[in-house]
Amino acid sequence: MFAASNQLLWSMIGLLLTMGGTFLEAYGVTLPWNWSDQGFQTYSLGVTCQVGAVLLVGCLGGKNAGALSQIAYLVMGLTLLPVFADGGGIGYVRFSHFGYLLGFIPGAWICGLLAFKARPKLETLAFSCVSGLLTIHICGVTYLIISYIFQWTGGENLPLMQAILRYSWFALPGQLAVVCAVTVIAYLLRHLMFY
Repeated sequence: MFAASNQLLWSMIGLLLTMGGTFLEAYGVTLPWNWSDQGFQTYSLGVTCQVGAVLLVGCLGGKNAGALSQIAYLVMGLTLLPVFADGGGIGYVRFSHFGYLLGFIPGAWICGLLAFKARPKLETLAFSCVSGLLTIHICGVTYLIISYIFQWTGGENLPLMQAILRYSWFALPGQLAVVCAVTVIAYLLRHLMFY
């Protein structure tokens, strides 16, 4: 599909986007028919752009570039730099929400696989993004359950159901809004770059 140099380039772009998206909060805007009353207003979606970056690199770079960028992100965070939201280091694996970061690898891979199965249309790109997002959440919830079985709390004192609600259920609406934005951006960029 892509030459090795293109995959490496997309992997680097995905790594940088994921690192930047970790610390960039996602915002929405008020509906256009409210702009005359109050002007242009923004509101927080309650999530960062990190998951959007993971899915975007899958949609634009393909499965291998998406997975490679997330492997590099995890290696950097676990060994070198504090690129995760709460820092970094090998001790991060004991946090119960580390599974969501692990889920970035298969999530980006599945998103990239499905995004290049057919010509880029909004519905196919949206399906690939939603599939990648669900993969991230399945990995995250699975790791949460395992971490509670083995009592890896990492300083968190939440019951299991509250942790699932906090990390998956409450984040899902904001992440779905980010998926919509990623779908449109990927659609436009894929058409501009003719692939």
